[in-house]
Amino acid sequence: MRIFDPHIHMTSRTTDDYKAMHAAGVRALVEPAFWLGQPRTSPASFTDYFDSLLGWEPYRAAQFGIHHYCTIGLNPKEANDPRCTPVLDRLPRYLAKDGVVAVGEIGYDTVTEAEDHAFAAQLALAVEFGLPALVHTPHRDKAGGTRRSLDVVRESGIDPAHVVLDHLNEVTVDEVAGSGCWMGFSIYPDTKMTPERMVAILKRHGTERMLVNSAADWGHSDPLLTRATAEAMLAAGFDEDDVDRVLWRNPVAFYGQSGRLGLDGYNDTQAAGLFAGNSIARGGS
Repeated sequence: MRIFDPHIHMTSRTTDDYKAMHAAGVRALVEPAFWLGQPRTSPASFTDYFDSLLGWEPYRAAQFGIHHYCTIGLNPKEANDPRCTPVLDRLPRYLAKDGVVAVGEIGYDTVTEAEDHAFAAQLALAVEFGLPALVHTPHRDKAGGTRRSLDVVRESGIDPAHVVLDHLNEVTVDEVAGSGCWMGFSIYPDTKMTPERMVAILKRHGTERMLVNSAADWGHSDPLLTRATAEAMLAAGFDEDDVDRVLWRNPVAFYGQSGRLGLDGYNDTQAAGLFAGNSIARGGS
């Protein structure tokens, strides 16, 4: 089984996590730029962080046989802080780099005018650089925030096939399914989606334009829940091709639109063997 986690914040994880992820079948991932858990005090803080996403984390992942890519952007939570917004002027420097496969995370946190401005500006950058866009839907008033996100996407002129709306659930998936955008789901131990709920959505909506991720940020999360979702799919009657589509081919197709992925012909020699009943090795710190 080969797994591509399309949204996971490895900056907040340990090398034990990388080791366990590889054992579970993870061979590639995308790490979106996000907040640090405390307020940044200047745009220079973003510069160091972006450099780490393009240098240190790919090196760290490679030690465990995992391809690491990233997305770059001003996240919606920090778009409300005037100390952070000047980083918008620095983004073009990073969006031109090979390891960057999308603009993100962008979108809404509390749905403010400042977030409106940053969202629209970064969608324009995605169009300018020919990159996909990773959109964060808010955790509060998710339905209203998702509808507003779709409105902004339409107004931007970006091809909806170049946009994924992430952190969706049963309340928001129907509207996004009809938009032409990709649908992203974060699988968590206690919040957001569970593997079983994800399988129910896949049964209802099918496997097209579906991205399943573990996000795995600063809170209680599990970077192996992509594998758990794959196993839940198999237990529910999906076949190996369905699993490969959702957990590998879909992320490759979405981020491959950047022209920077280089995984189209990837075929892990251990993929077939991992399908034969491997269990998840949960552990590490």
